[in-house]
Amino acid sequence: MKIVGGLISQCGAAPTDGRQGGPLILTEDVDLLDDLLRLCAAAGARPEVHHGGPDRGGGWDSAPLVLVGDDAAERLRGAARRRGVVLVGRDQDDPGVWQRAVEIGADHVLLLPDGEQWLVERIADVAEGVGRPALTVGVIGGRGGAGASTLACSLAISAARAGRRTMLVDADPLGGGLDVLLGGETAEGLRWPAFAASRGRVGGGALEESLPELHALRVLSWDRGDVVTVAPEAVRAVVSAARRRGGVVVVDLPRRVDEAVAEALAQVDLGLLVVPPELRAVAGARRVASAAGLVLRDVRVVVPAGVGAPGLGTLDPEEVAGLLGLPLVGEVPWEPGLRVAQAAGVPPGGAARGPLARFCAEFWDRVPADTLGGGV
Repeated sequence: MKIVGGLISQCGAAPTDGRQGGPLILTEDVDLLDDLLRLCAAAGARPEVHHGGPDRGGGWDSAPLVLVGDDAAERLRGAARRRGVVLVGRDQDDPGVWQRAVEIGADHVLLLPDGEQWLVERIADVAEGVGRPALTVGVIGGRGGAGASTLACSLAISAARAGRRTMLVDADPLGGGLDVLLGGETAEGLRWPAFAASRGRVGGGALEESLPELHALRVLSWDRGDVVTVAPEAVRAVVSAARRRGGVVVVDLPRRVDEAVAEALAQVDLGLLVVPPELRAVAGARRVASAAGLVLRDVRVVVPAGVGAPGLGTLDPEEVAGLLGLPLVGEVPWEPGLRVAQAAGVPPGGAARGPLARFCAEFWDRVPADTLGGGV
């Protein structure tokens, strides 16, 4: 067994099976029950409470998680073994709690109050039915005007068009709002300022339902208010919640990496650095790549066609990637009439047969299917 803070867990303990529902609580300790009910409420779960032993016709077999008070451990010695059992106690000086956990086949031993945060997250996971986390792709411009926001929107729209659960996260407070780029600035739903003070865990389902739905995807954007900062803890909580819903998350990132952006980068699986094919852009992109690379391990280059000064200094996509020492994803094709289409309410990549949409569809096709999150 290993000890983490006040939490003692068996190595190799099996995770819950991802079924939705609240936990089963087994205890006759009134004070302990009050604490467990409080933690369930914090996790947004409705538990089933039994004061006696397990009922094989009830929640013992079906509950995704069973919370056993230390006072009830003796009554469970003859119960059928199952996964997802947590023995909850208070006395950190009682060595017998470990033996009781083994006798009832508990996956974990939790000692309150030290393990409260872990337990809230575990309860919330089973209540949400957490499966594989979302494949998270971050898009960042090598310089201003490179087309990173356009590519981020198009990637998200392409993923949603393919039937994947998709969320687009605007992590650039000075970008003007991706909801504007998608033609949904008046759509109902929450924006970043509503989450600025978030701490701890944010429910994935609640987050998804609270955001504007545009073009079959959910969008977390900035509004046009004065709030332009979100605490790093809030960014961590919100992006984590988005990832727990599975499918695809696309994050539009600013070039400057501060603490809040670093929290977003820490949860990105693949970073796409958009670099126009010109020497000055490559010079600026090298600094951006260096800063992002301190947090994000997998950074690759995309080169937009039709961006940058033609003539002297124009580079091939392979030269851009070579100078940066990063893998090349490909060249994003130029799409004539893109701005006119946006003015008419058609978002980037909205034309399914357009060159930008085809590029994004091919990108998702090249991503191995087994790396995609649940909820597809």
